[in-house]
Amino acid sequence: MKKNQFGASTTTDEVLAGVNLQGKRILVTGVSAGLGIETARALAAHGATVIGAARDLKKAESATAGVRQAASAGGGAFELVSLDLANLKDVRRSADALLTKGEPLDVIIANAGVMATPFGHTADGFETQFGTNHLGHFVFVNKIAPLLRNGGRLVNLASSGHRFANVSLDDPGFEKTPYDPFVAYGRSKTANILFAVAFDARHRSRGIRAAAVHPGGIQTELGRHMDQSQFQTLIDTINKQLAAEGQGPFEFKTVPQGAATSVWAAVVASADEVGAKYCENCHVSEIVPDDRIITPISEGVRAYALDPRAAEALWKKSEELVGEKF
Repeated sequence: MKKNQFGASTTTDEVLAGVNLQGKRILVTGVSAGLGIETARALAAHGATVIGAARDLKKAESATAGVRQAASAGGGAFELVSLDLANLKDVRRSADALLTKGEPLDVIIANAGVMATPFGHTADGFETQFGTNHLGHFVFVNKIAPLLRNGGRLVNLASSGHRFANVSLDDPGFEKTPYDPFVAYGRSKTANILFAVAFDARHRSRGIRAAAVHPGGIQTELGRHMDQSQFQTLIDTINKQLAAEGQGPFEFKTVPQGAATSVWAAVVASADEVGAKYCENCHVSEIVPDDRIITPISEGVRAYALDPRAAEALWKKSEELVGEKF
């Protein structure tokens, strides 16, 4: 692949042009909306067997009709499994069912997530965003990790929102600090990146690599907890910063452009290129210093999100919180 062949406007189908995924088994979480549906569709259309995980199977069933059509047209297959990431009992049930079946996986794409939710808790008493986005996936992925074939891959959906906040290991539930929905989102997305770093370190000896990806700014169900005025304020702030940098106004990506980096990191990029890295716009991101002010849509990853020591500390804390060692 030529360097910089792909970019921000590249779609899933462009990333996968000429790629045959027959014989590959890929699990994608969050397939009942937006990026999850498109990720599953693109992979199945190129011959992969895709296992889609969703909390609401009825909703997912109707939402993925197009995925099934793409699968049958492209020689792939698609099946659904239920998974509620906000309930660790259900996470373990879902993982155990997959382990019992024992069918190997080539890739896990941890795509599901929530953003800027009102203050609340998961079934296990964790702050909603940290509990769902990080701890739910932490348990699920680690439990099914034995199914990953040698040379397999984990792709965690992160966000430029990781720049809102580093993780807080001494106050993950906002018991000591006032709750801010975007700080909570930032913490959970930083956790998604750090989880990829620590997972990569543990499984690299089997050729299994893990990467984190930022899909870009896309209008999906993810923003359903933001009211219109909050949303407009965010866009206005971004546009002011862009204007100050001499750039034109912000444009949303389409869903196929947003899902392209997930697909690229999962099956197109080389393992060594993306292992333990943060990727966006179909390439590996540069680290930007903490003191450099950048717009929410500028490229770049904060160093704290890729720090191996922080990744190990988060892993240990996560094991304590969920009561299970991996």
